[in-house]
Amino acid sequence: MRENYFKSGLFFLCFLCFGFVSAQEIITGTVTDANGPLPGVNVILEGTTTGTTTDFDGNYTLEVEEDLGPDARLVFSYISFQTQEIAINGRSVINVNMAADAQSLDDVIVVGYGTQSRAEVTGAISSIDTEEINSLPVATAEQALQGRASGVTVINSGAPGNSPAVRIRGLATPNNNDPLYVIDGVIAGGLGSLNPNDIKNIQVLKDASTTAVYGSRGANGVVLVTTKSGKASQKAELNFDSYSGVQFNSNRYDLLSTEEYIQYAREISDPVPGRLTDPQYADFIQNETDWQDEIFRTGVLRSFNLGLSGGNESSNFRFSGGYLNQEGAIIETEFERFNFRSNSNFNYGKLRFGQTLNVAFTVQNPERGGGGRSLLEHAIKSAPYLPVYNPNNRGGFQGPNSSLDGQDAENPVRVQTLGSAENKGLTILGSLFAEYEILDGLVFKSQAGLDYYKYNNDTFIPSYNDDSAGATHQFTFAQIGKDSGTNQSLTLTNSLNYKFDVADLHNFEILALAEDQRIDNENLSASSQNPITDEVEELSLNQAGLSSGSSEYRRVGVLGRINYNFDQKYILAGSLRRDASTRFGDNNRWGNFWSVAAGWNVAKESFMEDSDINNLKIRGSWGTTGNDLIGNYSYSSILITRFIYPIGGAAQQGTTAEGLANPNLKWEEVTMKNIGLDLGIFNNAFTVSLEYYSNRSDDLLFDLPLTPSLGYDDPTVASNVGSVETNGFEADLGYNDYEGDFTWSANLNLGTSRNEVLSVGNLTEIQGGFFENEFLTRIAPGEPLFHFYGLRTDGIYQNQAQVEEVFTANPDQTVVQPGDIRFEDINGDGNITAADRTVIGNPYPDLTLGLNLSAQYKAFDISVFIQGAYGQEIYNTNIYDLQGMPRLFNSGVAVLDRWTGEGTSNTIPRALGAPQNLSASDRFIEDGSYTRLKNLNIGYTFDEGIFGDSLSNLRIYLSGQNLVTLTDYSGLDPEIGVDNVLGQGVGSVGIDRGLYPQPTTITFGLQLGF
Repeated sequence: MRENYFKSGLFFLCFLCFGFVSAQEIITGTVTDANGPLPGVNVILEGTTTGTTTDFDGNYTLEVEEDLGPDARLVFSYISFQTQEIAINGRSVINVNMAADAQSLDDVIVVGYGTQSRAEVTGAISSIDTEEINSLPVATAEQALQGRASGVTVINSGAPGNSPAVRIRGLATPNNNDPLYVIDGVIAGGLGSLNPNDIKNIQVLKDASTTAVYGSRGANGVVLVTTKSGKASQKAELNFDSYSGVQFNSNRYDLLSTEEYIQYAREISDPVPGRLTDPQYADFIQNETDWQDEIFRTGVLRSFNLGLSGGNESSNFRFSGGYLNQEGAIIETEFERFNFRSNSNFNYGKLRFGQTLNVAFTVQNPERGGGGRSLLEHAIKSAPYLPVYNPNNRGGFQGPNSSLDGQDAENPVRVQTLGSAENKGLTILGSLFAEYEILDGLVFKSQAGLDYYKYNNDTFIPSYNDDSAGATHQFTFAQIGKDSGTNQSLTLTNSLNYKFDVADLHNFEILALAEDQRIDNENLSASSQNPITDEVEELSLNQAGLSSGSSEYRRVGVLGRINYNFDQKYILAGSLRRDASTRFGDNNRWGNFWSVAAGWNVAKESFMEDSDINNLKIRGSWGTTGNDLIGNYSYSSILITRFIYPIGGAAQQGTTAEGLANPNLKWEEVTMKNIGLDLGIFNNAFTVSLEYYSNRSDDLLFDLPLTPSLGYDDPTVASNVGSVETNGFEADLGYNDYEGDFTWSANLNLGTSRNEVLSVGNLTEIQGGFFENEFLTRIAPGEPLFHFYGLRTDGIYQNQAQVEEVFTANPDQTVVQPGDIRFEDINGDGNITAADRTVIGNPYPDLTLGLNLSAQYKAFDISVFIQGAYGQEIYNTNIYDLQGMPRLFNSGVAVLDRWTGEGTSNTIPRALGAPQNLSASDRFIEDGSYTRLKNLNIGYTFDEGIFGDSLSNLRIYLSGQNLVTLTDYSGLDPEIGVDNVLGQGVGSVGIDRGLYPQPTTITFGLQLGF
C-alpha cells in the first residue's frame, strides 16, 4: 500500500514537473539604439526577478511562463537610456530600439577644445544628432542645420554644389559673417566636402562662454562637428545606406505668349521691330517657345554610402566611402562628390593616439551667367517667337538680332549648354593627435590638423553666332579660361588639461593651450582664344591673359580656461585668450578675449528631490570675441605696376602704392551677453530651453573712401569705424513620449534677431547691393545692416493735376506724366529726387522657426519637418523685368493691364514711362515670409528575425523635400541667399536677381546593417 502511495506520488510529481516545463515560453529579441546593437541591456519580467541581459550583438533570450495574462510586460533598462516597458501580448519575438534618456541625453557633449557634462554647461549650445542630420537627403551638412537649432539662420541655394549662407544670431559685422567650422578639432573652411552620413553630431556654440576660447575666430559663432568612430568592444559592423530620387521645379512666371508678345511689341515700339513687319519672317515668328521650360528639367539624385566600424578594449576604427551625384533642376547643372574617410583610436596604458582623415573629390557644373544677367532673367526676357535651335547659325542656336527684334536677351539654353564649365576640387581634411595622462586627471595633448583644398575651374565657349543676319551675341573665336589654386591651412595645438576634485564636491577643470595656424594661398588664372578651331580646349598665346597671386596668413594664440562646480549645483567658468593676427600691423597685432559664466542647477537642490521638475538650470555668460575676417595685408600699402604716368608728354607705365596704409588697423571686437534657462519635467518628457542675448560689435572694419585728388588706384583705406548691436530671444520646446508600441516626439525651436547700426564713424552711410546702376542696400546709424533703401510709392498718377500736386517746385516739368508711378515727397521740397529715399525693407527675418514631429508604431516610423522664416523683405528684381517695361522684352501678363488712360490701373504704370518709374522703390519690395514643409520621411524597419544572421538591420523609406511652401512672395522661391552667379556679396542678400530656386525632391532610400 505504501509502495502504491509512493508510485502515485512520484507519478503526480512527474506530472507537475512535466506540466511546469511544458508551461514555459521563450521570448527572444534584439535591443538596439541609434548606432546599432546595444549589449548589456537589462531585460526583466515586470514584478518578478526573472530576467537576463543582452549579449555582444544586442540579442537576448528569456524564459517566462505561459498565459502570463494581458498585463504582462518586459522592462528594458540601460544606463543613459530611457527605461521601456513593453507589453508581451503573446509575442515570442520582441525587438526594442532604446531612446537616450532625456535627462542624460548628450551627457558628455563636445565644447571648444574638449568635452563637458551637459549638467555643467553654462553657455548657449544647440545640439543636432546623427538621426536629425540623416533624416534629410542633403548634399552638405550646412543644409541639414536649417531649422534644427534656434538662433541659426540657413539660407540655401538651389544650385547643386553651392554652400548655403549660415548665420548664427544674425549679423554682427558688415564683413564676413560666416561661423567658424571645427571638424574633429580641426579648423576647416566649411562642411561642403564632408559626407553628412559620416557625422555623429553637431554642436552650435552661440555665446561668449562657448566661443571666446576661439578668440579671434569666435565672433560669428562656432559649429563643432564630431564624426562617427568605432566603439570599444564592438565586432566589425558593415553599414550600407543609399537613396535615389528626382529633383524638379514646377513654379513658373506667367509670361506673354507669342501672340500677346507681338501685340505688346507693336503697341510700345516705335518703330516696330523689323522681324514683326517683314513678310519674310512671317513663318519664323509663329514659334511658341517656353524659355522657362527649356531651362528647367527633372534631375536625378543618387547617393551611396558604405561604412565599416569595429573595435576592442585598446582600439577602434571606422572606414567609410560615399558617392553623391546630384543633377540640378536647371539644365547642365550638376554636382558630384566622392568621399573617403577613416578614423582610428589606440590606447596603450596612459597613452592614447589616433587620426582622422577625410578626402573628397568634387566636380561641379555650375549655372552660368551671360552679360551680367542670370539664366532665369534671360528666360524671362527672351522673345517667345524665337526658336531655341537653328542649325543654320554657327553654334546651332538662335538668338535675337537687336535691329530686327528690338531687344538683346541671350538664348539661355545656349548660355548654359554651349561649351562647358567645370569646377573640380580636392579636399584633404585630417588630424594626428596624441595625449598622455601624466598624473591622474592631468593630460597633455598635441594635435596637428590639416585643411587642404585644390581647385581647377575650366571654361570653354566655342565660336558661335546666334543669328546669321548679324546676331547681337556672338564669339568669332573660341574662348578658353583656366583658373587653379590651392588653399592650405595647418593648425598645431598643444594643451594641458587637469581635472580634479576636492572632497568629491568641489570639481575643477583647468586648461592651458597654445595654438598656431598658418594659411597659404596660391592662384593662377589664364585665358586665351583659339582662332583656328573649336575642337581644341587648350590655352595658347592668342589674345592671352595671365595673372597669379599668393598670400600668407598666420594666427597664434594662447588660452587659459577654468571650470568649477560645487556638486554640479553651482557652476563657474572663465577663460582668457590672447591672439595675434598677421592681418593687422605691429601696433595692434595682439588682441585679448575673455569670458565669465555662472550657473545654478536648481534641480539638484535637496528641496527639489520629490518634485516633478528634474532639470532646472539658470545660467548666464559675458565676454568678448574677435573678428579678423578681412583681406590679407589690409594694414599695409600694396605696390602695383599697372599705374600710368605722363612723363615727357607720353604715357609711361610705372610702380606706385595702390592705396593708403593704416598701421593702426585692429580687431573688430564683439561683446556678448547671454542669459539662459533650461527646464525639464516628468523625467524630461517636457523640456524647455530659453535664451536672451545681446551682442555689440565695435571697431568695425570698413574701407573708407579717400579724396580722389590723392591719386591712389584704390581710393579707400581700411579703418576701424562704427558699431552694431544685435539682440534677440531663442526658445527650444520639446515633448518626448517613448512608452508603448506607439511613441512620438515634438520639438519646436524659435529664434529672433534684430541688429541696429549704432555708428559708422564720420560717414552718413555705406552703400551695398547694386542693380541697374543703383545701390539697393545701405548701412546707416539707427537702421539694420544692409537694409533696403529707396523711394516709397503712392499709386499711379491718373491725371496732370495729380502730377502738379506733387511737383510744386517744378510744375513745368514734362518727364513725369499721367500713368507714371507716384512717389511720396518725403522731404516735402515739391520734387521727387534721391533725397526722398527712405528705408523700405529689411532682408533678414525677425523670426525663424523649426518644428520636428516624429512618431513610431511598431516597425513603421514617420517624421515631419517644418521650417519657416518671418518678417523679412525681398527686393524682387524680377518685377523690374516682368512689369518694368523699360524697353522691349518679354514680360509678365500683368503688362496687358498697364495704365493706358485715367482709371485703367493704379498698380502697373504706362509703358516706357518716366525713368524714375524704374528707380529703387518699394514697388519691388515683397514680403518674403514663408512656412515650408521641408521634409516628410516615412520608413519601415523589417524584423531582423526574417533574415537570420545575415542582416542586423533593414529599413526602407520614402522622403520628400520642399513639398509645400506657404508664402505671399510672387517669385519662384522666397529663400533668397547670396548671389553665386553675379557675385554681389553679402550686401546683396535678399535681392532676387533670378536666383536658382530650391527644387522639390522625392527620394527612395535603403539602409542595411550587417
